[in-house]
Amino acid sequence: MVTGTIVDEYKSPIAIERLWRAMVVDAHNLMPKILPQIISSIEILEGDGGVGTIKKLTFTDAVKEFSYFSDRVEVMDGENHVFKYSVVEGGLVGLKVSSYVTEVILTPANDGGGCLAKLKIEYESLGESLLSEEDAAKIISGTVAMVKAVDEYLLENFNAYA
Repeated sequence: MVTGTIVDEYKSPIAIERLWRAMVVDAHNLMPKILPQIISSIEILEGDGGVGTIKKLTFTDAVKEFSYFSDRVEVMDGENHVFKYSVVEGGLVGLKVSSYVTEVILTPANDGGGCLAKLKIEYESLGESLLSEEDAAKIISGTVAMVKAVDEYLLENFNAYA
């Protein structure tokens, strides 16, 4: 096994508190609503939504590689806007990696509008090499696509999560 890290940043036009509430606190309700073509459901299997909570995200047939993944909330710091979860089953676990952890940190944007989402994914590969650039790009693009979908929803629904 080899340990790898994938990092990226995304500038959101949405205020930090609003994006946090929509994308992190209420994701289990919002994501299936705004991405029904990709996410069929997100159910809380254990916990109250905070640290230690285990959720199962089930995909539609649009996702070809896997049908679901379950994750555990490791960090949910609303004051500093840090969210970290580990995938405990499904997804790429067993297909391309033995484990992975995703961390999202929201910070105010330097230009005074919106916020910056800093993404970091740490993983252990199944083999003796890192994920291919193509696989790493797919992982990041999927995560960024979800943030963009939340942005679009919040821009169209100005009072949501205000």
